[in-house]
Amino acid sequence: MSRSPGTPRLLRRLNDRAALELLLADGPLTRAELGERTGLSKVTAGQLLARLEERGLVEVAGERAGGRGPHAALYAVAPSSAYVAGLEVLPHGLTVAVADITGRIVVEVTVDPDDGDPVKAVHSAVARACETADVGLSQLRAFVIGTRGVVDPGSGDVRWSYDLPAWHVGVLASLRQTLGPSVTIENDVNLVALAEHSYGAAAGHQDFVVMWAGVGQGLGVMLGGRLHRGITGGAGEIGWLPVPGEPLPSDVSEPQSGSFQRLVGHEALRGLAGAPSGATVADLVRDGDAAYLDAVAGRLAVGAAAVAVVLDPGLIVLSGDVGRAGGERLAAKVEEAVARICPSQPRVVPTRVAGNPVLRGALVAALEQAREQVFSDTV
Repeated sequence: MSRSPGTPRLLRRLNDRAALELLLADGPLTRAELGERTGLSKVTAGQLLARLEERGLVEVAGERAGGRGPHAALYAVAPSSAYVAGLEVLPHGLTVAVADITGRIVVEVTVDPDDGDPVKAVHSAVARACETADVGLSQLRAFVIGTRGVVDPGSGDVRWSYDLPAWHVGVLASLRQTLGPSVTIENDVNLVALAEHSYGAAAGHQDFVVMWAGVGQGLGVMLGGRLHRGITGGAGEIGWLPVPGEPLPSDVSEPQSGSFQRLVGHEALRGLAGAPSGATVADLVRDGDAAYLDAVAGRLAVGAAAVAVVLDPGLIVLSGDVGRAGGERLAAKVEEAVARICPSQPRVVPTRVAGNPVLRGALVAALEQAREQVFSDTV
């Protein structure tokens, strides 16, 4: 079987992409440094940089003093070459962050989605964010929206969401008609898993889960470095896990009725503390004594152990308002409780993602899409 050599155009494209990814990860770099790290000659590296600079993908970001002779120019990926938007949709608020191609967040705004139409609400919020950042809407190369509920991995539509009834099949198509084809909807806890994998507690791990403990319960599963969504998108709906001693739901259309949800939901954790219904669970966990945290950990360990014996992920990251509030103390107690009831003994650690983890994960996904577009179309 004969093999045809790569065409000059293909080779240039491959070299361009390698150089852009290197500049993104380790830049700024001089022409000589780029040539040395890519294996290109100084002449070829210079031609490559000139071509990318002409296309607005690379810019001079300073200079480096050397020995005798003129200083060497430092090159970096041009931040303004492309932008992305990440969004988190909640029942009473819609948060948008816009980042440039390097990942730097240039603006973050939260608006009240007072309009019942999700397409109008998203468009209005994105337009406001772009206006605030002085970024043209046409400069956005990807939009990733995080929502509660189940997202169909085949169609990309929201199959159902108790908290967001207006987000239903057909919304994605309407969003793409309004904002362009690069719109993706993703489950919120899956996006948290992406954030933890990129720069959080799971950085460097290819197999782990994120347990989201909060008003609702969720699970983000990453296996082999890829999100596992399940056939219908329902993987990770851990709130429905049957738990001995807790009633099974009689109607799955009734929100907050799953057995594990009843065991570890906010009302249950308030009851453990003997606190009134208006008490903030995060404060109860943050300020709780050892006995209270032991009780909370024991309940969370039921779900964590079930996940461990089925998936054996090796690492469980506690997130959500309960996981964040409990920090290292709660994580250590959950790990101990899991070890008592589970033959596999995963590490349990608290989240290490700063800020809004859903939004950060949405930007991770959007940047991956945008860089694929921009870095693959240079010649």
